[in-house]
Amino acid sequence: MSDLDAGYAPVAPRNIGACDDTEKDERPMKIRSTKHDDIAALQEVLDGTALFPSEMLPDIVGGFLSENDSADIWLTCEADGKPVGFCYAVPEELADGAWNMLAIAVLPSAQGNGRGGAITAHLETELRERGARILIADTSGTDEFAQTRAFYQKSGYSEEARIRDFWAPGDDKVVFWKSLT
Repeated sequence: MSDLDAGYAPVAPRNIGACDDTEKDERPMKIRSTKHDDIAALQEVLDGTALFPSEMLPDIVGGFLSENDSADIWLTCEADGKPVGFCYAVPEELADGAWNMLAIAVLPSAQGNGRGGAITAHLETELRERGARILIADTSGTDEFAQTRAFYQKSGYSEEARIRDFWAPGDDKVVFWKSLT
């Protein structure tokens, strides 16, 4: 489901992939499938990153949580027993083995400790197990998102496309691509 499908017209993605993974945190981290009990904590992540309005989260994740056969992937990153980040990916319709990571966010106070990279690596492993071939991720081309673009590049993604003025005048959509085979 895109932001538009959810009834939300985005101005620009806010902190998609906003993760500065320059240092690793030695505290235990757990990455697992998202549960109903995670919603409130993940809304705090959304409030901290402004990725999309947090009140939308229950509706967006609702299908995944209620459908046994949902193809979507929602992963939650826990640190010290509390959800501090998540990612959300969907298969691309009419494409063989192509997936789109629609969102990744880490609580600002928990960024810089390898959590974003760990969530992404976990997603990639799960997708390989499902036979996926590629994973794409979109972000903004503005200076504000330079750290996000650097995160994707550091994680092995290549800038594959740039759609000028997509999010707003002067705000390009940058599509990153990674082979999973």
